[in-house]
Amino acid sequence: MIVDSAEVDPTAQIGAEASIWQLAQVRENAVVGAGCIIGRGAYIGSGVHMGENCKVQNYALVYEPAHLEDGVFIGPAAVLTNDTYPRAINSDGTRKSGADWEPVGVTLRRGASVGARAVCVAPVTIGAWATVAAGAVVTKDVPDHALVAGVPARRVGWVGTAGVPLREDAPGAWSCPVTGERYQENDGVLTATSQNEETR
Repeated sequence: MIVDSAEVDPTAQIGAEASIWQLAQVRENAVVGAGCIIGRGAYIGSGVHMGENCKVQNYALVYEPAHLEDGVFIGPAAVLTNDTYPRAINSDGTRKSGADWEPVGVTLRRGASVGARAVCVAPVTIGAWATVAAGAVVTKDVPDHALVAGVPARRVGWVGTAGVPLREDAPGAWSCPVTGERYQENDGVLTATSQNEETR
């Protein structure tokens, strides 16, 4: 469903059962996967690629060439940037054109979430199932399952696939209080245990 006031370029690819709400803009050659929801006033830049079942909440800005894998959540008014050294003019005072810079993107892995008004400064990768807290400013890559917060964002915990903070049952051993999934932490990397793989 695309509401009348949304602006969707004819070259954009919109998947089945995707919803694009009031005043949203989807630019040329963007790919919006099946089941995605793009909220009111959200912006999806040229050539942005969104997997299936992503949610981009109201007034979020997803600048090209961002890449969102399946199940990514972008909170209200969050921003994914694309210019490492932003300037409106060149050193000689002339106005910059599209040929004067090369965009860099933010990559979000499967199931990752970015909270309201958070900013991800490209180029960074947000790992699978990681959560960026509301208002955080991400300037470095975020590991899978990490919970990051602050300015600049730092890891403050781990989260499971349910998005709930994990609890540490023993040194390096973590579990989800909702799903019961278990994880092992080694050298700042969290991995699901073989027990989880057997129950999936």
